[in-house]
Amino acid sequence: MAIPFIIAGLVAAAAAVGGKKAYNGHQIKSEADEILKKAKSQFDQRKEHMDASSKISEEKFERLGKLELDIGESFNEFKIISNELLKQLKQDGNKDLKLSISKPKLEKIEEYTILTVEFLSTAIASGVTGVVTGFAVYSGVMAFAAASTGTPIVALSGAAASNATMAAIGGGSLASGGWGMAGGAMFLGAAAIAPTFAIGGYAYENYAEKALKKATKTTREINDAIIKMDLCEQHLANINNYVDRIYSLLDSLNQTFNTYFHALKEMHEKIVILGGGRASSDVSQESLRIINNGYLMAAIMTDIITTPIFKPKNVAEDGVVEIEKDRDGFNVLNKEEIDNILATKEGEYREFNSKA
Repeated sequence: MAIPFIIAGLVAAAAAVGGKKAYNGHQIKSEADEILKKAKSQFDQRKEHMDASSKISEEKFERLGKLELDIGESFNEFKIISNELLKQLKQDGNKDLKLSISKPKLEKIEEYTILTVEFLSTAIASGVTGVVTGFAVYSGVMAFAAASTGTPIVALSGAAASNATMAAIGGGSLASGGWGMAGGAMFLGAAAIAPTFAIGGYAYENYAEKALKKATKTTREINDAIIKMDLCEQHLANINNYVDRIYSLLDSLNQTFNTYFHALKEMHEKIVILGGGRASSDVSQESLRIINNGYLMAAIMTDIITTPIFKPKNVAEDGVVEIEKDRDGFNVLNKEEIDNILATKEGEYREFNSKA
């Protein structure tokens, strides 16, 4: 056989082998693409659902935080006008007027009032966004820090307060994503195995094999991420349940508090602002009853608000509160303490209503 024909035959055979390998590479690459397409679709759908659940939790925390801040601001105004009213009544000869609420309870209400004012002023000054959402966590964290260190809340304000808030809300919590950077790594993996057609049969097959392995590995990672998101949603559901319970009780208590608050404003306007003459003994006693009952409601609400939603672990020297984590890395709900405080305060509220 002439040499040219032998060479031609070898070239044809090589072309056939190369073509078969290119075809096989194309088939394997198509399989890899299909695996990734399916996995990515599952991931996108699951993440969309997860994002919606996270948004619901954020809205619930925002609603609770706003209520707690409003309550704290009301406490501040209640204290100012009640002090002015009591001072005026004593000047009118009613010198025996004394509050029935204990000094420790008044001091705790005062500390919470200071916490509210300091939080708002610090947040506004630093231009921090989303402060309302974070306050529901912040209030309990700071109360725990104060109780653990024996340091008044006012002394923990400013930078230390900001650090504690960051540790409580951003340190691996749901606010920082819950399931970490898995989502970002997932998409980088998909981009890294994009098809490249400008290579020969052998190289294409080698790449296809790697692509299939990569697609299988990425699918496993996506499945792990989906499992983590399932856990995250379960955790969110538990959190939402407790946040709803706290909000519901606080809202009822606050409505009762506001009846006394409005009555106090009317009495203050009549006696202090408009100067309606010397207050009779009956008016003085009614004023005292309004103030006492308002403070009793304030004390119950303060105990609830200053109970941490997540379980504190310890307080570092710089005032940062470390939140306990479970084996999945989520913040541990302070279930036992919250259950106890809600049950106790519901009982006190029922008893109050039966006597009021």
